[in-house]
Amino acid sequence: MNFQQRLQSLWSLASRPFCPPLLATVSQMQMAVLPCLGLILLLWSQVPGVQGQEFQFGPCQVKGVVPQKLWEAFWAVKDTVQSQDNIRSVRLLQQEVLQNVSDAESCYLVHTLLEFYLKTVFKNYHNRTVEVRTLKSFSTLANNFVLIVSQLQPSQENEMFSIRDSAHRRFLLFRRAFKQLDIEAALTKALGEVDILLTWMQQFYKL
Repeated sequence: MNFQQRLQSLWSLASRPFCPPLLATVSQMQMAVLPCLGLILLLWSQVPGVQGQEFQFGPCQVKGVVPQKLWEAFWAVKDTVQSQDNIRSVRLLQQEVLQNVSDAESCYLVHTLLEFYLKTVFKNYHNRTVEVRTLKSFSTLANNFVLIVSQLQPSQENEMFSIRDSAHRRFLLFRRAFKQLDIEAALTKALGEVDILLTWMQQFYKL
């Protein structure tokens, strides 16, 4: 099954949601993780077979993150989170957000989406992670999202305005759908759609 088919199958399924309690705010999360990023990347680069494996979002390169680890973390909480989603008729990461994204757009879009997940979704899902006892998996997702965002450096040059604007309009579709829901329902749905997000991101993973 190719990428478009996988993404289409996820969109067609019934809807289905992070923030570790130890990291009470996103800024605290970043303070805890960012000082270690250099060491993490250095150690990671020494692991046999890892060299050459990276995310390539257009001009933005991300190393030290393995999709399989993200999937394992999501699968550990998938059933619990998606079972709490009672609104089956709404999608946040709809086709208009993720379909036919150019390589140039991808860096801007993934940056804004992951920042939103860190600052809004994971942060405000704090109490739920305690209830469902899935702190480790949510921490894995959050820390890897921080690692990815820290390496993304979307260009702010004027000649990139149209591309940046296109990516921003895609993000606004996602955020608008999120804000139209009750906050608890929106958080649950956003976390439940991490599989859609990961499937889209994986097309930019290079071996």
